[in-house]
Amino acid sequence: MGAGQIVAKAKRIYVCSACGASYPKWEGRCAQCGEWNSLREEAAPRAVEEAHRYAPLAGSSPVLRLADIDAHETSRQPTGLDEFDRVLGGGLVNGGVVLLGGDPGIGKSTLLLQATASLSRVVSVLYVTGEESPEQVALRARRVGIGDTDVELLAEIRLEAILDSLEQRRPRVAVIDSIQTLYSSALGAAPGSVSQVRECVAQLTRVAKQMGVSVVMIGHVTKDGSLAGPRVVEHIVDTVLYFEGDTHSAYRLIRAFKNRFGAANELGVFAMTDHGLRGVSNPSALFLSRHDRDVAGACVMATQEGTRPLLVEIQALVDGAHVPNPRRLSVGLESNRLALLLAVLHRHAGIATFDQDVFVNAVGGVKIAEPAADLPVLLAIVSSLHNRPLPAGLVVFGEVGLAGEIRPAPRGQERLKEAAKLGFGTALIPRANAPRRPIEGLDIWAVDRVDGALARVE
Repeated sequence: MGAGQIVAKAKRIYVCSACGASYPKWEGRCAQCGEWNSLREEAAPRAVEEAHRYAPLAGSSPVLRLADIDAHETSRQPTGLDEFDRVLGGGLVNGGVVLLGGDPGIGKSTLLLQATASLSRVVSVLYVTGEESPEQVALRARRVGIGDTDVELLAEIRLEAILDSLEQRRPRVAVIDSIQTLYSSALGAAPGSVSQVRECVAQLTRVAKQMGVSVVMIGHVTKDGSLAGPRVVEHIVDTVLYFEGDTHSAYRLIRAFKNRFGAANELGVFAMTDHGLRGVSNPSALFLSRHDRDVAGACVMATQEGTRPLLVEIQALVDGAHVPNPRRLSVGLESNRLALLLAVLHRHAGIATFDQDVFVNAVGGVKIAEPAADLPVLLAIVSSLHNRPLPAGLVVFGEVGLAGEIRPAPRGQERLKEAAKLGFGTALIPRANAPRRPIEGLDIWAVDRVDGALARVE
């Protein structure tokens, strides 16, 4: 560069990591989504062809009346993994885009490698790896016993090269491992930045809709467990899945938090073995502790995860507090709701725990967010406080209101049938959930208030 020449300073912008909004200078709060301290400095994107970058995701189409549209069920392609298909709603949809997130080392790549190996027997599959070499992927495939498959492998991180491969080979299923490693040459930002992730997801979604290819993308998660990248990414894709589980445990849970082609909040259960992930057909057995005798503080709950009923053991430990402020701790349940339930227990049942430490746990690492866990939590707390086990073979569910009433839970019939199938003999449920016809082998105790429920188990 000759003397006297002036080098233009690269333009910088600030992008919100939560919603993707951009600003010319740093601000403490994003004006679009309201998040604080979410702006990150990035290089301003270079100019790209507007017609290509912002092409419609599904192509142009005429205006139609809703009544004139010939709607039909979307065809699906089963992956060969029953638990994965359950979460997806029956299988992959042509043109559907799936985003799978999870902690490092949880088994995301292994799950998708097994799914693509099964899919390759009936359809064409392209596996794009940006984090590992082809040799590393092949070694993992051999370890889990799926080395001899017809899966096509592409080691590439340039978005344009991946789109060219999709155009040339036109596979039915494409896996991107992972979306944070890709970059588009149209942008000057580094791979994994907000603008790169947003651009790559938008372009892959556009191609998936136009070509009818099913795209599954692996996404990284942040330290708080949410998917990394702007929230707009989750709005673009059709399905958002989370792969959960303790790396020290052999079991993994996969949940659907968004699904345009199936039920949300669906749950799939896998066991990690030496030969890869294996589906668990009876997950209730994982969440029930096996005691050689009746113990105080344990209550079995019938919960509902999507369309699947599950039986989970709720455990409580109530002990005398040795500090001025008693501790309230819950694992797998909403912590704020525990304080609410203790207040209801004192006001409407006359049982005080203000001088007691209260700990509540859902066995097996499952997370329960529905309010139907209220009544099992209360019964487990009272059982531990009085050191008196609950009746054997008892299953419980029901929401507790602030007035002491017990409210019904959705899909009560399915919960009761699951309990009867697993050999439980008694069910303590809200009166509004009482079945119209008797369930064989199951004695129903229908109650409508907290004090009445406690009287039935004493």
